[in-house]
Amino acid sequence: MPSTTAVSISWEEERAELQAVLHSPVFARSPALSHLLSYLCEKTFAGQTDQIKEYSVALDVFDRQDSFDQDTDSIVRVQANRLRKRLSEYYVKEGAAHAIHITVPVAQYVPQFQRIVVEDHTPAAASAPGTLSSFQARSRTNSKPYWLMGGAVLLLCGLVLTAFLVGKRHKTQSIASPSYSQQLVEPSVGLPVGEEVHILAGSSRKYVDHAGKLWSPDTYFAGGSAVQSAVQHIWRTQDPIIYRSSRQGDFTYNIPLKPGTYELRLHFAETIYGPENAGGGGEGSRTMSVTANGQTLLRDFDVLADAGGERTAEVKVFHDISPAADGQLHLNFSGRSGSAMLSAIEILPGVRGQIRPVRIASRDVPYYSNDSRWWSPDNYFKGGQISSSQESAQGTDDAEFYETERWGHFSYAIPLPPGKYTVTLHFIEHHAAPGSAEVPQDNGSASSQDRVFNVFCNGKTVLAKLNILDEAGENRPLVRKIRGLEPNAQGKLLLEFVPVTRYATVSAIEVVPE
Repeated sequence: MPSTTAVSISWEEERAELQAVLHSPVFARSPALSHLLSYLCEKTFAGQTDQIKEYSVALDVFDRQDSFDQDTDSIVRVQANRLRKRLSEYYVKEGAAHAIHITVPVAQYVPQFQRIVVEDHTPAAASAPGTLSSFQARSRTNSKPYWLMGGAVLLLCGLVLTAFLVGKRHKTQSIASPSYSQQLVEPSVGLPVGEEVHILAGSSRKYVDHAGKLWSPDTYFAGGSAVQSAVQHIWRTQDPIIYRSSRQGDFTYNIPLKPGTYELRLHFAETIYGPENAGGGGEGSRTMSVTANGQTLLRDFDVLADAGGERTAEVKVFHDISPAADGQLHLNFSGRSGSAMLSAIEILPGVRGQIRPVRIASRDVPYYSNDSRWWSPDNYFKGGQISSSQESAQGTDDAEFYETERWGHFSYAIPLPPGKYTVTLHFIEHHAAPGSAEVPQDNGSASSQDRVFNVFCNGKTVLAKLNILDEAGENRPLVRKIRGLEPNAQGKLLLEFVPVTRYATVSAIEVVPE
């Protein structure tokens, strides 16, 4: 039976367990509970347990006002009970084998990390003559079912072998038969699986991002210099830490990879040049070229110009990347007008001939939808705010998917290689959502003026005067699919959500190559 122990637990172990819980399907489908658990644990990690009070949780997590009255509003107690139940379910099933369990004691909000020890009750090796251990007894009692199962397996193997021989005979008689490689079909739901590489250029420390991915310190490089930036805010990312360090100068990376097809993502952010930065200047202050195994990926590339400004995350995506004959991917960065620079490298299992689907949920943690698709946390955005609703979506078997939204006047710059893409936008109109609440008129009564907004892609209208309430009704999802979209000259789909009346909104964005 498992039991708890008082053995100390390191900060790294606690944070690793928190990340495992947050990125499990049972929590990924509940952003409100994920946010609550993350908040409680981060306060604990920071040594601020004295600040974990019902009032502060209501304001910081559930967006209550300063006038919050815990006697009349039980939101924190209700959600804390839900959290305790969800943690209990998690550790009964998916997290049962974890060495560390997270609990939130009843009537408290400070989480506890407990190390779990499984006691060994194995009987002594020497048993009394003529006696059987419980395991031996079970083995003898259940021997007949096991023999039956073994016989069934042998019969099944015989049938498979027979089918194989028959199929082989027919194959030799056929005129043409597709090869095994031609029969491979990319999974229609999940992303390609395999080893991933995440490197923080110029950094000496590792980092876990909002998607739960572990970024390693700088490695496999030759040449250049590590540069640290004091810039705090970086546009179009929830993880500015990725862009506060860089490698600059003329340098190379020689990254060992297993044979296969990969997707390469290069991350940049200009933090030196620009009107508001220490280096002054602007466009043209830094240009560079990048090659992979001797093939040009970027020529005369200007980070600031492509990103549309300094202090802005810029990502370049390349598919069909493979290691050279020596088993390494050789990346070369050389600068012309000023030094070359790089913030980070991602290498992901790829799909031949196209990029991996891009799926973004408007939330600060990943999400596994009911169809087993993985949605990344909000990314590539500028403007707007994230919020969540306690109102349940109707007419869908995945109501939690529509709990969150980005609202306001905002845009997404999604990096893509050349090609045509289908974009699917997910919306919902919650009665109490920001920007949809009734606005008082001059006489003090309420106006029911609906939310109306436009959506543009690279400057062209793709959705005009969208009114979610008119088209789908309240608390019901609205899905709009736009086909045949192409990235602009900077390699982006620039999706702009512009209010007409009230604020624009979106719950999720999916981009799939055609």
